[in-house]
Amino acid sequence: MPMNRAHRTLCGSHEWAAFTRRRLLPWALEGVGLGEDVLEVGPGYGANLRVLVERVSRLTALEIDGATARRLERDWGTRALIVHGDATAAPLPDAGFSAVVCFTMLHHVPTVVLQDRLLAEAYRMLRPGGVFAGSDSQLTLPFRLLHLGDTMNVVCPQDLGERLAAAGFDKAVVERDHRGHQLRFRAHKA
Repeated sequence: MPMNRAHRTLCGSHEWAAFTRRRLLPWALEGVGLGEDVLEVGPGYGANLRVLVERVSRLTALEIDGATARRLERDWGTRALIVHGDATAAPLPDAGFSAVVCFTMLHHVPTVVLQDRLLAEAYRMLRPGGVFAGSDSQLTLPFRLLHLGDTMNVVCPQDLGERLAAAGFDKAVVERDHRGHQLRFRAHKA
């Protein structure tokens, strides 16, 4: 899933890490209890991972890109379990996590079919009573420009609740921020 140079630079920047710490994660996870065993799907350059390791007892991060997974292992392997693998066919156990989270990465999954497989895998990997939560960006002109040459398959907020239910989740909530630039979601496994 290619990312252009500007996009890689932004996602690896201190400014992006500061934004995720101050604004994105507090908003995305507002009112969400993560429990003790959390899986982050698609940690990328680790901006969210560095916040999550401070909040949860055990963190696993599943990263599709091998070089990125190795870098995360080097930088965070003493505080989180880093797994190289594809979240649409995750090499992780059934019902192994109290929460599965993903932030600003669903739009990098190239098709709706693969996104739905990722949702189903999140459900499979959750314990009963667990929560799947996260956020993703919505289509704006700056967002589109940032993704020139990238994979960009924006998630429709009006459809996401039904897609989560089709994956098996209960109590799906999908909301957009006040500007309409981000969506957040949370759903539970009964």
